[in-house]
Amino acid sequence: MAMTLARLRINLGAIAHNVRTIQGLLAPGAELMAVVKADGFNHGATRVARVALANGAARLGVATFEEALELRREGIEAPILAWLWSTHDEATVLRVIAAGIDIGVTSLEQAEFLAALMKAQPEGTTVRVSVKVDTGIHRSAMPVEDLGPALVVLREAPGVEISGLFSHLACADDPDNPETDAQAERFRAAIESGRRLGLELPLNHICNSAATLSRKDLHFGMVRPGLAIYGHEPILGHENDLIPAMTWESDITVVHPIKAGEGSSYSLTWRAPKDGYIAIVPMGYADGLPRNIQDHLEVGINGHLYPQVGRVCMDQIVVDLGDNPHQVSTQDVAVIFGEGGLDATTLATRMGSISHEIICRPKGPRIQRIYETAMPGASVAGDA
Repeated sequence: MAMTLARLRINLGAIAHNVRTIQGLLAPGAELMAVVKADGFNHGATRVARVALANGAARLGVATFEEALELRREGIEAPILAWLWSTHDEATVLRVIAAGIDIGVTSLEQAEFLAALMKAQPEGTTVRVSVKVDTGIHRSAMPVEDLGPALVVLREAPGVEISGLFSHLACADDPDNPETDAQAERFRAAIESGRRLGLELPLNHICNSAATLSRKDLHFGMVRPGLAIYGHEPILGHENDLIPAMTWESDITVVHPIKAGEGSSYSLTWRAPKDGYIAIVPMGYADGLPRNIQDHLEVGINGHLYPQVGRVCMDQIVVDLGDNPHQVSTQDVAVIFGEGGLDATTLATRMGSISHEIICRPKGPRIQRIYETAMPGASVAGDA
């Protein structure tokens, strides 16, 4: 494959390190589910999954059925839980059951659909489900009042194994917010109500990255971190020895002088304050760089930060080099975020966003992923 102008460098060694770091923080007996949805937070789901499983993860979590099926097609045999699906697509549900993928049940309607579907299957067909209960975030999850009826429906259906309950925390990235404790109490109550129905519910989980790292008392049987695996702190100001795995970089295609007062890019929203130089970096909003990043981004070049100026275009941005004291040239590389530039969390904070969004943005055929494994002490034996 020819080298593209823009690249995502993914350090699999950093991911291995992060998984092992998280594994070392778990409460006794808790398993680690590595969340690799959204193509592994844009790092490559299959590559991340293999490394995570080789370094302590017991299971994988994704959002959609198609994400789970793709992992199976790539030869991933570990347990996978998927939790966003529709009852309108029976054929895909049957494919998921045949592939041995765990199904997250998020409504009474889904429970009834799955029970009816299993009754129509050949004897010996089995499916493992985990029931998602709403403890306060009010998204895709089952209202508490529907939990008992749903569990009974699933319990009576042939071939259905209920592995446990799960939920999602709304405010875990704010350690002082009392809602996390309130949600935890509702979750414990839901587990107890299920057990009163005679269900064992051995594998229950509620912790995202923030709670995994800050609330060992809520680890239950499993945690399911996402962001932390990719090296970003979910709670601002906390430090858990995580290493960001993604660097977004590009070649510099042009360096040329600009005179004081001359403007650059659409609408000439920026004008050079003095005679100097500008560099052109060939990436823009078509590649996932948000147009409103103007005035927030500093580009890293050879260890120095330079302001991005003027409008972000579809295919390029402009960087103000000032007097160009470090002799930036077209032989150099510009870093949007990652090693050698701003970290994704800093850039996200400047934009009023979160690092999750920033690392998911770089996309498209003009950006090449390049995988690296350099990371002392962390195994990438699972990568192939």
